[in-house]
Amino acid sequence: MNLTEHFTLAELTTTSHRQFDNTPNDAEMANLQKLAEFLEEVKALLDGKPIIINSAFRSKQVNDSVGSKDTSQHRTGSAADIRVPGMSPDAVVRALVASDLPFDQVIREFDAWTHISISPTPRRQALIIDRAGTRPFA
Repeated sequence: MNLTEHFTLAELTTTSHRQFDNTPNDAEMANLQKLAEFLEEVKALLDGKPIIINSAFRSKQVNDSVGSKDTSQHRTGSAADIRVPGMSPDAVVRALVASDLPFDQVIREFDAWTHISISPTPRRQALIIDRAGTRPFA
């Protein structure tokens, strides 16, 4: 089922932890719809480059199995970890920070992917998370 032109429900709910149900409820579905619409804006910002979703919505069981906190925006369907072929995670973060898009957080994680989240009250927070810890993106 397509949520938007380029993003499907399947890619926003896919998990390698298939033993767990990862079906969003109605509120989580509404958030996934908003997230897909936001990702379309990100795609346009990045000149139409493909966006590969590593992880988006995570049920409690899936989230627990990957060792993430219950407060993760992935739990509500409001976050995605992405890769953009031909762009480093730093370049993706820089593009978002330089834009006027209303993201909540954009995080370069382990120099391997970019975490993007949305919120009704976007903070436009840019961070780095790696083995050294969490710090502002500079």
